[in-house]
Amino acid sequence: MEPEFSSEALGALIEQADGSGVEICGLLLGRAGRIETMVATRNVAADPARHFEIDPAALFAALRAGRRGGPEILGHYHSHPSGSADPSPTDAAQAAADGRLWLIVGGRAARLWRAVAEGERHGRFDAVRFAVTTGGHVEKNCEAVHMDGAGRTMTFAKAQGSPH
Repeated sequence: MEPEFSSEALGALIEQADGSGVEICGLLLGRAGRIETMVATRNVAADPARHFEIDPAALFAALRAGRRGGPEILGHYHSHPSGSADPSPTDAAQAAADGRLWLIVGGRAARLWRAVAEGERHGRFDAVRFAVTTGGHVEKNCEAVHMDGAGRTMTFAKAQGSPH
């Protein structure tokens, strides 16, 4: 099953990232591989314009909630204020090969990655196809989502050979 996001949530995240001079960050929470919510957290990095570090208090609270039957941490998101939605070498150096998802926002686009050993990008990340619900329709097999400068139109980059 592909991870799935709502177009509203992705659009809001792209707009927030585009309007921020620092890296925004947060957690992807869900069950059985299905992302149910994206929770914003404080970026506590020493240089938040160039790096991100999820607030440990928010991380521990989400871990505790997951142990009590709430949604689990499936991954996290962050932005690249002056870069692309691709993982950077710094992201790769800091990522554990734990299979968690990394949603990266940059250049008014969002892409999804999985942190793995010997990944295709920087030896740490593999691209992950995802679905986006928009209205009553589901766009499947997306590699990226792009938002126009006015924040009104979202386009979907599809995997080659995708019938959807």
